[in-house]
Amino acid sequence: MKFWNFIKNEKTGDVELRITGEIIDDSRAWIYEWFGDPYASPNKFREALAEHKGKDITVWIDSIGGDVFAAAGIYTALMDHDGAVTVKIDGKAYSAASIIAMAGGQVLMSPGSMMLVHNPWSYIEGEAKDMRHVADILDEVKEAIMNIYELKTGRSREEISAIMDAETPMSATTAIEEKFADGMLYSEAIEAMKEYFAATYRPMIQNSWNKSIERALELKKQTKVSDPEEPPVTGRVFDKRVNVREKSHRRYAKNG
Repeated sequence: MKFWNFIKNEKTGDVELRITGEIIDDSRAWIYEWFGDPYASPNKFREALAEHKGKDITVWIDSIGGDVFAAAGIYTALMDHDGAVTVKIDGKAYSAASIIAMAGGQVLMSPGSMMLVHNPWSYIEGEAKDMRHVADILDEVKEAIMNIYELKTGRSREEISAIMDAETPMSATTAIEEKFADGMLYSEAIEAMKEYFAATYRPMIQNSWNKSIERALELKKQTKVSDPEEPPVTGRVFDKRVNVREKSHRRYAKNG
């Protein structure tokens, strides 16, 4: 089961390619075929790509990555293709898959997709000198990967190296900011929808609000609101005091 699937648009002649499996070396392809697992190997990929020579190609990627040299081979095949190559990431482009993504003249990411770049790593066994030798090889592999990232992003090698050292996962927004992607899929449709709702519903809400204010002012004019009467200067408390004095006086007069 191949890693890729070419779909030709009969109206435009353009070709879509979907990558959804692991990226592997050609020597391991038979194992994946035996178990029916999806894969991509560079030589078979080149053969399939050659059938669409001169056609514009859209490459959809949703892969966890794999072998860096296999990815470099697929990247080279796409870069050498004589038609326009657009890369769209609809799920993930991790590790070696991010290398393939850099072949796009335009790299567009779905709003929910992710990209991951990191330093190369390897399994190794042996004595100390073997470990040191492999470390030197990995340093050179990193230089090769940075060549690819540098061509696409235009960032300095120091900046790219720091991003790889941090094993950086990037959302669509971050990848665009870091220059690993050129844009976000469906952004134009989302903005058009926002403008449509703003143009359609905001005036309706504003008109409704204005009518409510006008109605409230009209009701206020129709309703007379009188201020509460002020209490008289001589109220009940004062009268009560007078009455108390009168009663006391009368009581005093009777006792006198």
